[in-house]
Amino acid sequence: MNNMRYIKTVTAPALLGLTWILMTTACSVPEAAVYADRGQEDSSAEVLAVAGGIEVTEAEVSELMAAELRQVEQQRYDLLKQGVEQLVAERLLELEAKQRDMTLEELIAEEVEAKVAEPTDQDVDAFYEERQARIRQPKEEVAGQIRDFLLSQRLGQVNAELVAELKKEHGYELLLAPIRVAVAADGFPAKGPADAPVTIVEFSDFECPYCARVNPALEQVMTKFGDQVRLVFRQFPLNIHANAQKAAEASLCANDQGKFWEMHDAMFKEQRSLGVEQLKEKAARLDMDPAAFNECLDSSRHAEAVIADLQTGSELGVSGTPAFFVNGRFMSGAQPYDAIAKVVEEELEIHKKGS
Repeated sequence: MNNMRYIKTVTAPALLGLTWILMTTACSVPEAAVYADRGQEDSSAEVLAVAGGIEVTEAEVSELMAAELRQVEQQRYDLLKQGVEQLVAERLLELEAKQRDMTLEELIAEEVEAKVAEPTDQDVDAFYEERQARIRQPKEEVAGQIRDFLLSQRLGQVNAELVAELKKEHGYELLLAPIRVAVAADGFPAKGPADAPVTIVEFSDFECPYCARVNPALEQVMTKFGDQVRLVFRQFPLNIHANAQKAAEASLCANDQGKFWEMHDAMFKEQRSLGVEQLKEKAARLDMDPAAFNECLDSSRHAEAVIADLQTGSELGVSGTPAFFVNGRFMSGAQPYDAIAKVVEEELEIHKKGS
Protein backbone atom coordinates (compact mmCIF):
# COMPACT_ATOMS: atom_id res chain seq x y z
CA MET A 1 0.00 0.00 0.00
CA ASN A 2 1.37 3.42 -0.93
CA ASN A 3 1.16 5.18 2.43
CA MET A 4 1.49 8.71 1.05
CA ARG A 5 -0.98 8.76 -1.83
CA TYR A 6 -4.00 9.90 0.15
CA ILE A 7 -2.26 12.84 1.86
CA LYS A 8 -2.39 14.73 -1.42
CA THR A 9 -5.84 15.96 -2.34
CA VAL A 10 -5.37 15.47 -6.09
CA THR A 11 -7.50 12.61 -7.39
CA ALA A 12 -5.59 9.82 -9.08
CA PRO A 13 -6.14 9.82 -12.88
CA ALA A 14 -7.52 6.30 -12.76
CA LEU A 15 -10.28 7.48 -10.42
CA LEU A 16 -11.05 10.78 -12.13
CA GLY A 17 -13.91 9.58 -14.32
CA LEU A 18 -15.54 7.59 -11.54
CA THR A 19 -15.17 10.45 -9.06
CA TRP A 20 -16.78 12.91 -11.49
CA ILE A 21 -19.77 10.59 -11.94
CA LEU A 22 -20.21 10.05 -8.22
CA MET A 23 -19.60 13.61 -7.05
CA THR A 24 -21.94 15.46 -9.43
CA THR A 25 -24.36 17.10 -7.00
CA ALA A 26 -26.20 19.90 -8.80
CA CYS A 27 -28.65 20.60 -11.59
CA SER A 28 -27.11 23.13 -13.97
CA VAL A 29 -27.69 25.04 -17.17
CA PRO A 30 -25.27 26.00 -19.95
CA GLU A 31 -23.20 29.08 -19.15
CA ALA A 32 -24.93 31.00 -21.94
CA ALA A 33 -28.17 30.85 -19.96
CA VAL A 34 -26.74 32.77 -17.00
CA TYR A 35 -27.74 36.41 -16.78
CA ALA A 36 -25.02 39.05 -16.80
CA ASP A 37 -24.63 41.09 -13.62
CA ARG A 38 -25.55 44.76 -13.90
CA GLY A 39 -24.49 45.71 -10.37
CA GLN A 40 -21.60 48.10 -9.80
CA GLU A 41 -18.54 46.18 -8.66
CA ASP A 42 -15.50 48.31 -9.39
CA SER A 43 -15.26 52.08 -9.78
CA SER A 44 -11.78 51.93 -11.33
CA ALA A 45 -11.43 54.16 -14.37
CA GLU A 46 -8.39 52.33 -15.76
CA VAL A 47 -8.71 52.10 -19.52
CA LEU A 48 -8.39 48.54 -20.84
CA ALA A 49 -9.04 49.21 -24.53
CA VAL A 50 -9.89 51.93 -27.01
CA ALA A 51 -12.14 51.26 -30.02
CA GLY A 52 -12.99 54.01 -32.50
CA GLY A 53 -11.80 56.54 -29.99
CA ILE A 54 -14.17 55.16 -27.30
CA GLU A 55 -12.58 53.93 -24.09
CA VAL A 56 -13.45 50.66 -22.38
CA THR A 57 -12.70 50.93 -18.67
CA GLU A 58 -12.03 48.28 -16.04
CA ALA A 59 -15.15 49.39 -14.19
CA GLU A 60 -17.32 48.71 -17.24
CA VAL A 61 -15.78 45.29 -17.83
CA SER A 62 -16.11 44.42 -14.13
CA GLU A 63 -19.76 45.42 -14.23
CA LEU A 64 -20.43 43.32 -17.33
CA MET A 65 -18.53 40.26 -16.09
CA ALA A 66 -19.32 40.57 -12.37
CA ALA A 67 -20.95 37.14 -11.99
CA GLU A 68 -18.09 35.37 -13.74
CA LEU A 69 -15.48 37.34 -11.77
CA ARG A 70 -17.18 36.38 -8.52
CA GLN A 71 -16.95 32.73 -9.52
CA VAL A 72 -13.24 33.10 -10.26
CA GLU A 73 -12.70 34.84 -6.92
CA GLN A 74 -14.51 32.04 -5.12
CA GLN A 75 -12.49 29.40 -6.99
CA ARG A 76 -9.27 31.15 -5.99
CA TYR A 77 -10.36 31.16 -2.34
CA ASP A 78 -11.33 27.48 -2.49
CA LEU A 79 -7.94 26.57 -3.98
CA LEU A 80 -6.08 28.64 -1.39
CA LYS A 81 -8.02 27.02 1.44
CA GLN A 82 -7.41 23.57 -0.04
CA GLY A 83 -3.70 24.33 -0.21
CA VAL A 84 -3.63 25.65 3.35
CA GLU A 85 -5.36 22.57 4.69
CA GLN A 86 -3.02 20.29 2.78
CA LEU A 87 0.13 22.02 4.04
CA VAL A 88 -1.20 22.23 7.60
CA ALA A 89 -1.94 18.50 7.54
CA GLU A 90 1.50 17.63 6.19
CA ARG A 91 3.31 19.80 8.73
CA LEU A 92 1.31 18.58 11.70
CA LEU A 93 1.95 14.98 10.68
CA GLU A 94 5.66 15.73 10.30
CA LEU A 95 5.69 17.42 13.72
CA GLU A 96 3.95 14.47 15.34
CA ALA A 97 6.33 12.01 13.72
CA LYS A 98 9.33 14.02 14.95
CA GLN A 99 7.98 14.15 18.50
CA ARG A 100 7.51 10.38 18.47
CA ASP A 101 10.97 9.87 16.99
CA MET A 102 9.44 8.19 13.95
CA THR A 103 9.54 8.74 10.23
CA LEU A 104 6.43 10.13 8.60
CA GLU A 105 5.95 6.81 6.80
CA GLU A 106 6.08 4.94 10.12
CA LEU A 107 3.53 7.29 11.66
CA ILE A 108 1.15 6.85 8.73
CA ALA A 109 1.56 3.09 8.80
CA GLU A 110 0.80 2.93 12.54
CA GLU A 111 -1.95 5.54 12.86
CA VAL A 112 -3.71 5.26 9.52
CA GLU A 113 -2.95 2.18 7.44
CA ALA A 114 -3.12 -0.24 10.35
CA LYS A 115 -6.63 1.01 11.11
CA VAL A 116 -8.02 0.61 7.58
CA ALA A 117 -9.19 -2.69 6.11
CA GLU A 118 -8.88 -3.42 2.41
CA PRO A 119 -12.29 -3.28 0.64
CA THR A 120 -13.79 -6.73 0.11
CA ASP A 121 -15.53 -8.06 -2.99
CA GLN A 122 -18.79 -7.59 -1.08
CA ASP A 123 -17.94 -3.92 -0.49
CA VAL A 124 -17.31 -3.42 -4.20
CA ASP A 125 -20.54 -5.21 -5.13
CA ALA A 126 -22.61 -3.15 -2.70
CA PHE A 127 -21.06 0.11 -3.90
CA TYR A 128 -21.70 -0.77 -7.53
CA GLU A 129 -25.28 -1.94 -7.01
CA GLU A 130 -26.20 1.25 -5.16
CA ARG A 131 -24.79 3.49 -7.92
CA GLN A 132 -25.19 1.35 -11.03
CA ALA A 133 -27.57 3.79 -12.73
CA ARG A 134 -25.02 6.59 -12.39
CA ILE A 135 -21.90 4.58 -13.26
CA ARG A 136 -23.45 3.02 -16.40
CA GLN A 137 -20.51 0.66 -17.03
CA PRO A 138 -20.22 -3.09 -16.45
CA LYS A 139 -18.96 -3.87 -12.97
CA GLU A 140 -16.02 -5.81 -14.35
CA GLU A 141 -14.71 -2.67 -16.05
CA VAL A 142 -14.84 -0.47 -12.96
CA ALA A 143 -14.32 -2.90 -10.08
CA GLY A 144 -10.65 -1.95 -9.73
CA GLN A 145 -11.48 1.76 -9.71
CA ILE A 146 -14.20 1.21 -7.14
CA ARG A 147 -11.83 -0.75 -4.91
CA ASP A 148 -9.19 2.00 -5.15
CA PHE A 149 -11.84 4.66 -4.54
CA LEU A 150 -13.14 2.92 -1.41
CA LEU A 151 -9.64 2.38 -0.06
CA SER A 152 -8.64 5.98 -0.72
CA GLN A 153 -11.85 7.17 0.93
CA ARG A 154 -11.22 5.10 4.06
CA LEU A 155 -7.57 6.13 4.30
CA GLY A 156 -8.53 9.74 3.82
CA GLN A 157 -11.19 9.59 6.55
CA VAL A 158 -8.84 8.07 9.13
CA ASN A 159 -6.09 10.50 8.12
CA ALA A 160 -8.51 13.43 8.49
CA GLU A 161 -9.47 12.24 11.97
CA LEU A 162 -5.80 12.06 12.93
CA VAL A 163 -5.13 15.56 11.60
CA ALA A 164 -8.19 16.90 13.48
CA GLU A 165 -6.79 15.47 16.72
CA LEU A 166 -3.39 17.05 16.00
CA LYS A 167 -5.03 20.43 15.34
CA LYS A 168 -6.62 20.31 18.80
CA GLU A 169 -3.40 19.14 20.43
CA HIS A 170 -1.01 21.60 18.79
CA GLY A 171 -3.40 24.47 18.08
CA TYR A 172 -4.79 25.65 14.76
CA GLU A 173 -6.39 28.83 13.46
CA LEU A 174 -7.36 29.53 9.86
CA LEU A 175 -6.54 33.17 9.10
CA LEU A 176 -7.69 33.08 5.47
CA ALA A 177 -10.81 35.26 5.36
CA PRO A 178 -13.76 33.67 3.52
CA ILE A 179 -15.27 35.29 0.43
CA ARG A 180 -18.66 36.82 1.19
CA VAL A 181 -21.31 38.46 -0.97
CA ALA A 182 -24.32 40.45 0.14
CA VAL A 183 -27.49 38.40 -0.38
CA ALA A 184 -30.92 39.78 0.49
CA ALA A 185 -32.70 37.53 3.00
CA ASP A 186 -35.70 39.59 4.10
CA GLY A 187 -39.14 39.28 2.55
CA PHE A 188 -38.74 35.67 1.39
CA PRO A 189 -40.09 32.38 2.82
CA ALA A 190 -37.98 31.50 5.84
CA LYS A 191 -37.85 29.53 9.05
CA GLY A 192 -35.77 30.27 12.10
CA PRO A 193 -35.46 33.58 13.97
CA ALA A 194 -34.74 36.73 11.95
CA ASP A 195 -31.91 37.63 14.35
CA ALA A 196 -30.17 34.25 14.15
CA PRO A 197 -26.37 34.65 13.94
CA VAL A 198 -26.26 32.41 10.85
CA THR A 199 -28.50 32.87 7.82
CA ILE A 200 -28.54 30.28 5.03
CA VAL A 201 -30.05 31.59 1.80
CA GLU A 202 -30.90 28.71 -0.54
CA PHE A 203 -31.53 29.10 -4.27
CA SER A 204 -33.48 26.04 -5.36
CA ASP A 205 -35.57 24.40 -8.08
CA PHE A 206 -38.52 22.20 -7.12
CA GLU A 207 -37.91 19.87 -10.06
CA CYS A 208 -34.18 19.41 -9.41
CA PRO A 209 -33.43 16.00 -7.85
CA TYR A 210 -30.31 17.32 -6.14
CA CYS A 211 -32.39 20.00 -4.42
CA ALA A 212 -34.61 17.26 -3.00
CA ARG A 213 -31.54 15.28 -1.98
CA VAL A 214 -30.10 18.12 0.13
CA ASN A 215 -33.29 18.74 2.15
CA PRO A 216 -32.58 16.10 4.84
CA ALA A 217 -29.16 17.69 5.44
CA LEU A 218 -30.76 21.12 5.81
CA GLU A 219 -33.36 19.74 8.21
CA GLN A 220 -30.57 18.14 10.23
CA VAL A 221 -28.74 21.47 10.37
CA MET A 222 -31.90 23.26 11.56
CA THR A 223 -32.44 20.60 14.25
CA LYS A 224 -28.83 20.59 15.37
CA PHE A 225 -28.35 24.36 15.65
CA GLY A 226 -31.89 25.42 16.48
CA ASP A 227 -32.42 29.16 16.93
CA GLN A 228 -28.86 29.89 15.85
CA VAL A 229 -29.75 29.34 12.18
CA ARG A 230 -32.30 30.87 9.84
CA LEU A 231 -33.08 29.21 6.50
CA VAL A 232 -34.31 31.45 3.66
CA PHE A 233 -35.70 30.00 0.43
CA ARG A 234 -35.29 31.79 -2.91
CA GLN A 235 -36.38 30.57 -6.34
CA PHE A 236 -34.07 29.42 -9.13
CA PRO A 237 -36.17 27.40 -11.63
CA LEU A 238 -33.95 26.09 -14.40
CA ASN A 239 -35.15 26.22 -17.99
CA ILE A 240 -34.25 22.55 -18.40
CA HIS A 241 -37.14 21.67 -16.06
CA ALA A 242 -40.53 22.09 -17.72
CA ASN A 243 -42.56 22.41 -14.51
CA ALA A 244 -40.09 24.34 -12.36
CA GLN A 245 -41.42 27.85 -13.06
CA LYS A 246 -45.04 27.07 -12.18
CA ALA A 247 -43.92 25.02 -9.18
CA ALA A 248 -41.99 28.05 -7.93
CA GLU A 249 -45.06 30.22 -8.41
CA ALA A 250 -47.17 27.61 -6.62
CA SER A 251 -44.89 27.76 -3.59
CA LEU A 252 -45.44 31.51 -3.36
CA CYS A 253 -49.19 31.12 -3.80
CA ALA A 254 -49.03 28.67 -0.89
CA ASN A 255 -46.96 31.20 1.03
CA ASP A 256 -49.84 33.68 0.67
CA GLN A 257 -51.89 31.24 2.75
CA GLY A 258 -49.13 30.50 5.26
CA LYS A 259 -48.44 27.08 3.74
CA PHE A 260 -45.10 27.58 2.02
CA TRP A 261 -43.15 24.87 3.83
CA GLU A 262 -45.98 22.36 3.59
CA MET A 263 -46.13 22.92 -0.19
CA HIS A 264 -42.32 22.91 -0.34
CA ASP A 265 -42.19 19.47 1.28
CA ALA A 266 -45.03 18.07 -0.83
CA MET A 267 -43.49 19.16 -4.14
CA PHE A 268 -40.05 17.84 -3.31
CA LYS A 269 -41.56 14.55 -2.15
CA GLU A 270 -43.60 14.24 -5.37
CA GLN A 271 -41.28 15.71 -8.00
CA ARG A 272 -42.82 13.64 -10.79
CA SER A 273 -46.20 15.31 -10.34
CA LEU A 274 -45.65 19.05 -10.71
CA GLY A 275 -48.09 19.84 -13.50
CA VAL A 276 -50.51 22.69 -12.89
CA GLU A 277 -53.47 20.43 -12.07
CA GLN A 278 -51.28 18.33 -9.79
CA LEU A 279 -50.12 21.47 -7.99
CA LYS A 280 -53.74 22.46 -7.44
CA GLU A 281 -54.49 19.00 -6.07
CA LYS A 282 -51.62 19.35 -3.60
CA ALA A 283 -52.92 22.72 -2.43
CA ALA A 284 -56.38 21.28 -1.79
CA ARG A 285 -54.85 18.32 0.04
CA LEU A 286 -52.91 20.75 2.27
CA ASP A 287 -56.14 22.47 3.33
CA MET A 288 -55.58 25.69 1.41
CA ASP A 289 -58.42 27.76 -0.02
CA PRO A 290 -58.64 26.08 -3.47
CA ALA A 291 -60.26 29.00 -5.25
CA ALA A 292 -57.70 31.50 -3.98
CA PHE A 293 -54.78 29.20 -4.77
CA ASN A 294 -56.04 28.35 -8.26
CA GLU A 295 -56.65 32.00 -9.12
CA CYS A 296 -53.16 32.89 -7.89
CA LEU A 297 -51.51 30.15 -9.93
CA ASP A 298 -53.57 30.66 -13.10
CA SER A 299 -52.97 34.40 -13.07
CA SER A 300 -49.18 33.98 -12.69
CA ARG A 301 -49.38 36.51 -9.87
CA HIS A 302 -45.91 35.63 -8.58
CA ALA A 303 -44.19 35.03 -11.93
CA GLU A 304 -42.26 38.31 -11.75
CA ALA A 305 -41.08 37.57 -8.22
CA VAL A 306 -39.74 34.18 -9.36
CA ILE A 307 -37.96 35.76 -12.34
CA ALA A 308 -36.49 38.42 -10.03
CA ASP A 309 -35.07 35.70 -7.76
CA LEU A 310 -33.67 33.90 -10.79
CA GLN A 311 -31.90 37.00 -12.05
CA THR A 312 -30.58 37.88 -8.59
CA GLY A 313 -29.14 34.39 -8.21
CA SER A 314 -27.53 34.61 -11.62
CA GLU A 315 -26.00 37.97 -10.74
CA LEU A 316 -24.55 36.39 -7.61
CA GLY A 317 -22.88 33.67 -9.68
CA VAL A 318 -25.43 30.88 -9.23
CA SER A 319 -25.52 28.68 -12.32
CA GLY A 320 -27.00 25.48 -10.89
CA THR A 321 -29.11 24.18 -8.05
CA PRO A 322 -29.07 23.86 -5.17
CA ALA A 323 -26.85 26.80 -4.22
CA PHE A 324 -26.37 28.30 -0.77
CA PHE A 325 -25.01 31.43 0.82
CA VAL A 326 -24.14 30.84 4.47
CA ASN A 327 -23.75 34.35 5.87
CA GLY A 328 -22.78 35.26 2.32
CA ARG A 329 -20.35 32.33 1.87
CA PHE A 330 -21.15 30.45 -1.33
CA MET A 331 -21.68 26.68 -1.40
CA SER A 332 -22.80 24.85 -4.54
CA GLY A 333 -24.52 21.52 -5.01
CA ALA A 334 -26.24 18.99 -2.75
CA GLN A 335 -23.79 19.37 0.11
CA PRO A 336 -23.77 16.69 2.83
CA TYR A 337 -24.73 17.60 6.37
CA ASP A 338 -21.14 17.59 7.61
CA ALA A 339 -20.06 20.16 5.00
CA ILE A 340 -22.90 22.57 5.79
CA ALA A 341 -22.55 22.08 9.54
CA LYS A 342 -18.82 22.81 9.35
CA VAL A 343 -19.42 26.22 7.75
CA VAL A 344 -22.21 26.98 10.24
CA GLU A 345 -19.90 26.12 13.13
CA GLU A 346 -17.20 28.36 11.67
CA GLU A 347 -19.69 31.22 11.39
CA LEU A 348 -20.90 30.71 14.96
CA GLU A 349 -17.32 30.82 16.17
CA ILE A 350 -16.71 34.05 14.25
CA HIS A 351 -19.92 35.49 15.75
CA LYS A 352 -18.84 34.43 19.23
CA LYS A 353 -15.46 36.14 18.85
CA GLY A 354 -17.11 39.30 17.55
CA SER A 355 -19.68 39.50 20.37
